[in-house]
Amino acid sequence: MKIVNVESFVLHVPLHPPITDAINSPTHWGLPGVRITTDEGIVGYGYTGTCAYGDDLIAGAIDRYYAPVLLGKDPFMVKELWDGMRFGQLHWVGRAGIAHMALAAVDIALWDIMSKASNKPLWQYLGGHKSEGIQAYNTNGGWLNWSKERLLKDITSYVEQGFAGVKMKVGKPDPREDFERVKAVREAIGPNIILMIDVNQQWNVNTAMTWGKKLEQFDLFWLEEPLNPDDVAGHRKLARELNVPIALGEHVYTKYAFRDYIQAEAVEYVQADCTRVGGVTEWLQVANLAAAYDLPVVPHVGDMGQIHQHLVAATPNAIMLEYIPWIRDIFVEPATVKDGRYALPQLPGASTEVIPSCFENYRVR
Repeated sequence: MKIVNVESFVLHVPLHPPITDAINSPTHWGLPGVRITTDEGIVGYGYTGTCAYGDDLIAGAIDRYYAPVLLGKDPFMVKELWDGMRFGQLHWVGRAGIAHMALAAVDIALWDIMSKASNKPLWQYLGGHKSEGIQAYNTNGGWLNWSKERLLKDITSYVEQGFAGVKMKVGKPDPREDFERVKAVREAIGPNIILMIDVNQQWNVNTAMTWGKKLEQFDLFWLEEPLNPDDVAGHRKLARELNVPIALGEHVYTKYAFRDYIQAEAVEYVQADCTRVGGVTEWLQVANLAAAYDLPVVPHVGDMGQIHQHLVAATPNAIMLEYIPWIRDIFVEPATVKDGRYALPQLPGASTEVIPSCFENYRVR
């Protein structure tokens, strides 16, 4: 099998309504990605996820620097191809960020091709593990721009739908407001539902120490991204001093950076995102690294769960998966949660194939 065509694309899917966390206020979810066609007619789709900013740069990196590496090659040589791209022309200027997200999209498309060629869903192609499905937690009711009334209404509705866990955003200018919102949510959902909070990097160490201590009383499952993602020392201090576990990883782009966090005992839930690290290939390396330290993996879903459902289903130390349904309706086989669990995909591939009409409707490049 040989690769005969590599075509980048950018899709922008509207969000209804727009949402806000402590650093972003997107109106669309961006899917810069790639379609890779083989001489046997198999087409692989891969993409990364953005707030619809910088997507042209990601697509441009695919076209100019990665497509020439792929043409004429066997997609089953994915690890060799990954090395050729990761340590190729962009290595000097882009070992993370745009270059790495473009690499992730390409790598995901290659795994999509391989599992399609094997006539298996990706989770089964990878060996499978969780045939009973995957526990889901819901993020979609806890946005920072929601009023307290809407926050409580949405989160309690997800609990009623069977989600065993919910996550809410914090990071208001006045942490006292965050405290009151967390208190209200815990009172509304009761003591038996998992509750996570996500700061989106908005606190410094002093704020995190002060308010992390105050919020411990609400039995939080984790405190997510409290600090700048490059601050390993700060997260290590929080992990040692707080009784709430530290979760992070959506803005950690390489296995080497995860290694530093893990060795420093600065992370307790590893949230590696295959659309931020270098695709499926590097995500599996990070998950195995975490397993060697008996750390659980709970991915951030820049892909909105389409690819990660496969990875979690095939990974013993991946314990659950975030659910955000923003873009599920554009896919041939959308990620689906029933009674609080992801139903495992059955079609061959990585669940990345977009419905043709949606592809054309949302394509901006």
